[in-house]
Amino acid sequence: MQKTIVMHRIFATGNEKTTVIIRIMTGSVFLSEGIQKFLYPAMRGAGRFEAMGFPNPEFLGPFVGVFEILCGIALLAGLLTRPAAFAMMFTMTIAIVTTKIPIAFAESFGPFVLRELKTYGFWSMAHEMRTDFAMWLGSLYLLIRGGGRWSADLLLFGKNK
Repeated sequence: MQKTIVMHRIFATGNEKTTVIIRIMTGSVFLSEGIQKFLYPAMRGAGRFEAMGFPNPEFLGPFVGVFEILCGIALLAGLLTRPAAFAMMFTMTIAIVTTKIPIAFAESFGPFVLRELKTYGFWSMAHEMRTDFAMWLGSLYLLIRGGGRWSADLLLFGKNK
């Protein structure tokens, strides 16, 4: 009985009409970025992970690409919205820490390599992380609210009470 209540809280959703806008925004960006990791592996996939100093980039690039594609599709459909949003928040947190924080301090740290930019510091970091931050906040919204109206979650699991 207790397990059913927990599952209902995770998958059930509200009935808000406007949540679909956030789902389309976040899902389409994650889907697009995941696809690009395969279309442009040197720039967006394994090559980028290697340039940033990640270990095993030839595995990590495609792995993250598949993960972004699957979560992007799930968010667009509103299917398992909260778990997909949580997974993307985790991914975006790693992206911000490993690629944007070094810009704020103008130096590499650990295995993470600072990329070449014209300026460094807070405002440069804020500019570079604008999409990451927007996707993090969109994912947070979906984690809190669920898939909303016109979502597979609403059809499959019903409304939160």
